[in-house]
Amino acid sequence: MAQNIFGSESGPALPGGNVAKPLIIALLALLASRYFGGKKQETAPEMPKLPNETPQSVPDPSPGNVIDGLGGLIKQFQQKGLGDVVDSWVSTGKNKNVAPDQISVALGGDVVDDLSRRTGLTRDQVVAELARMLPNVVDNLTPDGRLPTRQEVMRLMS
Repeated sequence: MAQNIFGSESGPALPGGNVAKPLIIALLALLASRYFGGKKQETAPEMPKLPNETPQSVPDPSPGNVIDGLGGLIKQFQQKGLGDVVDSWVSTGKNKNVAPDQISVALGGDVVDDLSRRTGLTRDQVVAELARMLPNVVDNLTPDGRLPTRQEVMRLMS
């Protein structure tokens, strides 16, 4: 059985359902549109509000958006002086932890605000959940210590 890239399914992170998948999908879609949106797309597709929607109702991201979003995420962390942290998630060694305030710095206030709006979470919830989930999500998306191919993403997400 394939490992779930969105983290543990040990229970809901918030009342109403598990927050991992919708939050990560929103983040990757947003970063993909900002960094690699060849059609000059200003915003990523709207994501559902978490309290009213279940993760199963969230459309799965395309392999291209996952790869582009992951590349954008890595670029953001490197540009904000957190390259050693994100590199530890991509490499095959031990993952370094990241603090919520580092997430805010790396992503920037506009991305955090956008994720808060898209998911219905507070800014503090967004950065806390991302700090908890991102090391494992990035690690699982890069099992060979590099950005995955489209075929590898499709296998990881199935």
